[in-house]
Amino acid sequence: MLPTLFISHGSPMLAVEPGLYGAAWQAMAAALPRPDAILVVSAHWTTPAPVLSQTATPATIHDFGGFPPDLYRLRYPAPGAPALAEQAASLLRASGIAVDLAPERGLDHGAWVPLRHMYPDAGIPVAQLSVQPGRDAAWHMRLGAALRPLCGQNVLVLASGSLTHNLRDFDFDEFGADRAEAYVREFQAWMHDALQRNDNAALEGWQQDAPHARRAHPTPEHLLPLFVAYGAAGEAPDVERPLARYSGGALAMDCYVFS
Repeated sequence: MLPTLFISHGSPMLAVEPGLYGAAWQAMAAALPRPDAILVVSAHWTTPAPVLSQTATPATIHDFGGFPPDLYRLRYPAPGAPALAEQAASLLRASGIAVDLAPERGLDHGAWVPLRHMYPDAGIPVAQLSVQPGRDAAWHMRLGAALRPLCGQNVLVLASGSLTHNLRDFDFDEFGADRAEAYVREFQAWMHDALQRNDNAALEGWQQDAPHARRAHPTPEHLLPLFVAYGAAGEAPDVERPLARYSGGALAMDCYVFS
């Protein structure tokens, strides 16, 4: 049974200037058996209801602007996983969750930036699942729970977002500095404690109960993938945090392994 992962993917520049993050993501992948397929739950694909990508040859989506030209030339030519998309759709429907399939959807940078460090050969088939910012943490845990059987079939559920994500507070002059505003650290500590205690009630109420929740996440899409990974790991999973660093003062770059 594979564990599930949550990765704070940070700036797209980590694709070309990975620093310690690329090495940490690579180490997380190296600690696992090589998966047969990967289902990425990315903060950068938001839809009103769940959608799964079904293309056999996903394009590399450069869904950002204002970065150096070299970044836009990068490609991650992994094959798609249309059969995995169909299977995931069947699992969701069996749990009473309506889902759609997107035959043309490629891989956004929430997927390919960490994947090119984790699996640089781009040899593992990849599908993506969208998140629903109009739904809460409990909904996303339910999505994860429905997908739990995939973990027993050597499919890696990889959630990609950010433990905190307020770009209005981001200091681009401190992109690589391991410093954080006080509110970032307080939110990070609260979330880590709730996860370690498997406190589902607290996690479901994070927007009301976590300190500085609205400042840490002016919009929720970058935290929602975490709840899918947590839910997919089963009831009361073991929680490991192999990385807890910061970027730009505003991004907590925590990564989690749920098993």
